[in-house]
Amino acid sequence: MTKGILVALMATTLTFSQAFSCDEHGRGGFAPENNLQIAVGDKAANNMTEELFLDAISRVSTVYAPIVAEKGGKLIMNNRWTDNTVNASAQQSGKNWQVNMYGGLARHPLVTVDGFMMVVCHELGHHIGGAPRKGGFGSSWASNEGQADYFAGLKCMRRVLEKEDNIAFIEGKTIDAEAVAKCESVYKTEADQALCKRISMAGKSLAMLLGELGGNSNVNFTTPDPKIVSRTNDNHPEGQCRLDTYFHGALCDKAVSDDVDSKDALKGVCLKKDGYAVGVRPLCWYKPGSNE
Repeated sequence: MTKGILVALMATTLTFSQAFSCDEHGRGGFAPENNLQIAVGDKAANNMTEELFLDAISRVSTVYAPIVAEKGGKLIMNNRWTDNTVNASAQQSGKNWQVNMYGGLARHPLVTVDGFMMVVCHELGHHIGGAPRKGGFGSSWASNEGQADYFAGLKCMRRVLEKEDNIAFIEGKTIDAEAVAKCESVYKTEADQALCKRISMAGKSLAMLLGELGGNSNVNFTTPDPKIVSRTNDNHPEGQCRLDTYFHGALCDKAVSDDVDSKDALKGVCLKKDGYAVGVRPLCWYKPGSNE
């Protein structure tokens, strides 16, 4: 990283309890509130190009714009490549359901193209990711942070990538051993295993970023967050908990067509009462009901 980015990171590192959430007015963000700026051409930036940035967004919006329309909304993607902000957000204004994606986030050296696509899925998840929603199960249109993360791995990334040659995509790439083992234990076909591995590594890309911004970049598939919440946390969990959520979303083998529901948190997801040992929402942010 350049000295400027390192200084900005040190100056803006904060705990997740202090961070803003992706609020329903678009003022909060996917990541903790920060002043980090990564400009086009910054020496510390990754290999993201404007073409890759727009393509990642387009691949999600092409699949989901018709689905949003079926739900009564109009999906509007605000693609701000030249904006240096290291964040993303969502907002609704009437039937206009907006997703705000910034070039600064896409250019962060820890963010892969798939990781960036997963952020698009997270922001979309605030609109259609289902319950639990912010402020409880009905007081806001927006799925809470953990549910938006879960939806990203559970439905969105799988739906967007399921027709690609994911076996070829992961060939030669480093996949963490725990992701390999868990994906191969859940899914029976090589194609489904490859898709699970790809989604899992996209989640790790983001968790490393979120962990770094939150003051603890030591996140791993083998070190799940041991925290058990007494009530569902609507705001940003810590980086490890978010990795656990992406990973369990990838490991839930519910069909993408088995949709989540804006009021019923039990629909379209993996539940322990149904015999699932993996793929369930992590307890580090989610408090199951008595019927789960």
